[in-house]
Amino acid sequence: MTAQSVPEMAKDPAHCMTMAEVRTGVDQLDAEIVALLARRFAYMGAAARIKDDRNSVRDEVRKAQVIANARRAALDLRIPQDVIAAMWETLVEGSIAYEYDRWDALRG
Repeated sequence: MTAQSVPEMAKDPAHCMTMAEVRTGVDQLDAEIVALLARRFAYMGAAARIKDDRNSVRDEVRKAQVIANARRAALDLRIPQDVIAAMWETLVEGSIAYEYDRWDALRG
């Protein structure tokens, strides 16, 4: 392995002194977030497999609950609730679309 292929470990944000250090941290977190989203979408695949009725894929009550949970977590972490709620709106709608696709593919 060359030195170029070994990823640099991200510093704690409080210890970053350069933009390169900040960008390393952001890039590593982005990769972790995508990996977590892949796991979340796997749960959507499981939901598509479990649900007998295609009409049950969209659940507005559950959607509101998921977004409220994210908003509450954002409040607890003192990060912008409105930004997180908007991101979760997009995430949930994308998850619903994915679940519909998986539901249809499984019963094709």
